Amino acid sequence: MLPKVIIYNYISLDGRINGFKADKNLYYQLASQWSLDAVLMGTDTLLRNFNIKSDELHESENFEVPEVDKNDSRPLLVVPDSRGRIHVWSEVIRTGLFRDILVLCSRSTPQEYLNFLDERFIKYMVIGYEKVNLGIALEEIYTQFGVKSLRVDSGGRLNGVLLMDDLVDEIYVLVHPAMVGGTSPNSIYIATDLTSTEGVLDLKLLKMEKLKNDIILLHYRIMKYQF
Repeated sequence: MLPKVIIYNYISLDGRINGFKADKNLYYQLASQWSLDAVLMGTDTLLRNFNIKSDELHESENFEVPEVDKNDSRPLLVVPDSRGRIHVWSEVIRTGLFRDILVLCSRSTPQEYLNFLDERFIKYMVIGYEKVNLGIALEEIYTQFGVKSLRVDSGGRLNGVLLMDDLVDEIYVLVHPAMVGGTSPNSIYIATDLTSTEGVLDLKLLKMEKLKNDIILLHYRIMKYQF
């Protein structure tokens, strides 16, 4: 079994996820109202949310082992990190937003990083070879942690992998009244260019709502895959 996977992003009218002033307060306010079991967050998104630079990837000396309550209603944080980039889990724990942390690693993950996680009692799974096999990981998360619903808080690359692997059920987007332009591939869905229309995802609109400041909330269900 797989959990229900929901991609949630804010975008400009031309599909960009950066280069404009997104209403992040509204974004997370809406997300907090959903009763979901887990949040799948990309490493770049996590580092950006905590304003961490690449040369600051260290763990504080005052690390606190997370205490887990089985009745805790907060979501589980799941982070694919096969390269072992995240070393600031204490900062994540101190936010109080998550009941526990699960790091997804692969066989290419440095042993030093796995030792680092072991020493700090951070849960992890080794799934996949060069990269994390997200399909198997989601199955294990469902089986071992009882995660039946999961929100994806990430950029276009992780979204792209999930979409291409037929792992996403629904998509929510907050469309902002802004046009960014540009040629860099920084959108909600980053994948290889299609050679025909057969790879296009078909969506069904479930809800459309106008929010404050002319922001539109769109809710879609993915209907079928044609890869």
